[in-house]
Amino acid sequence: MAEAPTDVVLQILIRIQDSIVALATRLDRIENLVRKQRREGAAMMVMMRATVSDFDERVGDVEARLAEAWQNPPA
Repeated sequence: MAEAPTDVVLQILIRIQDSIVALATRLDRIENLVRKQRREGAAMMVMMRATVSDFDERVGDVEARLAEAWQNPPA
């Protein structure tokens, strides 16, 4: 004997509910990944700015030494 229509509808609704839960779980994982990547990106920007600042300071020191050498050539 075939299943009653109400049984089939109930099974379909249960499957839909399961797929919604699976999708919500997947979206949660994606949101966590996006947050993590955003934090890592911000950390990389901080490190790059610090590196550029250090490099700029070193280049400035070299430029100052070169300018001093040009003004006071060795005898």
